[in-house]
Amino acid sequence: MSEEPGTVADAFVRRVVDPLREFLHDEAAGGIVLLMATVAALVWANSGAADGYDLLWHSKLTVGTGPEAVTQDLRHWVNDGLMVLFFFVVGLEVKRELAIGELHDRRAAALPALAALGGVVLPALLFLVVVGGGPGARGWGIPMATDIAFAVGVLAVLGSRIPAGAKLFLLSVAIVDDIIAVAVIAVAYIDTVEFGWLLAAVGGLVVVVVMRAAGVSAVLPYLPVGLFVWYSTLNSGVHATIAGVALGLLTPACPVDGRRVLDEIQHALHPITAFTIVPLFALANAGVDLRGGVLHDAADSRLTWAVLVGLLLGKIVGIGGAAWLALRLRIGVLPNDVPMRLVWGLAALGGIGFTISLFITDLAYADEALITQAKVGIFAASALAAAIGTTLLLTLSRGLAGPPDAGTPAEHSRALPTRKPDEPGPIGKVTQPTNDD
Repeated sequence: MSEEPGTVADAFVRRVVDPLREFLHDEAAGGIVLLMATVAALVWANSGAADGYDLLWHSKLTVGTGPEAVTQDLRHWVNDGLMVLFFFVVGLEVKRELAIGELHDRRAAALPALAALGGVVLPALLFLVVVGGGPGARGWGIPMATDIAFAVGVLAVLGSRIPAGAKLFLLSVAIVDDIIAVAVIAVAYIDTVEFGWLLAAVGGLVVVVVMRAAGVSAVLPYLPVGLFVWYSTLNSGVHATIAGVALGLLTPACPVDGRRVLDEIQHALHPITAFTIVPLFALANAGVDLRGGVLHDAADSRLTWAVLVGLLLGKIVGIGGAAWLALRLRIGVLPNDVPMRLVWGLAALGGIGFTISLFITDLAYADEALITQAKVGIFAASALAAAIGTTLLLTLSRGLAGPPDAGTPAEHSRALPTRKPDEPGPIGKVTQPTNDD
C-alpha cells in the first residue's frame, strides 16, 4: 500500500526539523542570557564588591560524608558538577545528529565535518606559532572551540536576512567542533589517571548498556548509575564532564517502547543548561579583574595574541578555506540556500569560542596571570568575531531572498523540492515515497 507523501514529510518534520528548531531557539535565547551573565561577572569583578566575587566562588562546599565526601569550591562545583549536564546535552545532540540529523548522511556530513576539522586544526597551529613555546603553549586547545549559543544568538538577531540553511550548517560545524573539543579535553588535559576509578567508570557505562539491552526505558533507574559514572570519572583524573558526554552518546535515538527517550530528556534538560547552567558557568568564570594594568599586560602577552589570532584568523581561514576546498574537490554540498560566499561570515562567527574556550583555559593553566591573559584574548576574539561575522553576513547575504543564489554552482547545493529518493535534503536524508512503497 502506498504511503502518502505528506505522511513521510510530516514524520520528517516531527522527528528532525521540530527538535532542531527548538534546539536553535533555545540556543539563541540562551545566548542572550549568557551575554547578560558575562557582563554581570565582568562588572562585579571590576567593582568595589570584587572581593565578594572571589570570596563567593572560592567558598568550599562538601557533599557527602566520610571518605566518599567530595569537597570543592563553588567554581569547581559549577565546572566539574553542573557542567556535566551541559556536556550530557552536547552528547545527546551529537547522538541525534549522527543518528538522524545532518551528520547521519555521509554526503551531507562531509562538508561541515571537513569545515570543522579545518576550524580546529588551523587555530591550534596558529596558536602554537604565535605563543612560541613555554608554559603558554599548553593552551593550544583554547582556540579550537565554537560557542554555539553565542553564534546562533548572533544569527537570531540577524533574523530572516540569513537563510535557514546557514543556521543548520553552522550548527553542524559546531557539533563536529564539540566532538573534537571533547576528545581534546579527554586526551590532552589529563595529568594523572587512576586506572581503578577509570575502570569503575567504564563499568558503570557497561551497566547502562546492559540496562538498555534489557529494555529499561524509564529515566529514573539510570540516575544512580549516572551519578556513579560521574563520581568515578571525577576520581579517575579524567575530567568529569567526559562522563556526561559518554552517557549522552549511550542514550538511544530510536524509540524505546514507543517513547523517544532522547527527545524527552533533551526537551527537559536543554532549557536548564541553556538558561541556568551555562550562564552560571559564565558568572563563575568570566569575572576577570581588568584593573591595575591587566589590559596593558595582556596586550603585551604572546598568549593573549595567540588566542586572538587562533580564534579569529584560524577559524575564518580554517572553516572557510576547508569548505571552499571541499567544494572544489566535489566533497559534500552546501544547503541549497547557502552560497559559498556566505560561509566566510559563518566561519567568522566560529571565532566566538567563549564557553568551552574558558573551560579549557582553566584546565590548561594553574597560573592566574596566564589564565587572565588567555581570558582577555577569548573576550576580545569573541567580540571581534561577532562583529566581523555580522558585518560579513549582512554584506554577503544581499540578494539572497527568494531562489538560491545564481552564483552557486548546481553541484555545490542541494534543493529539497528536486532531490531524488534517498538524496540528502537541507538537514539529512529523507526517503521519499516511490510507486513501489
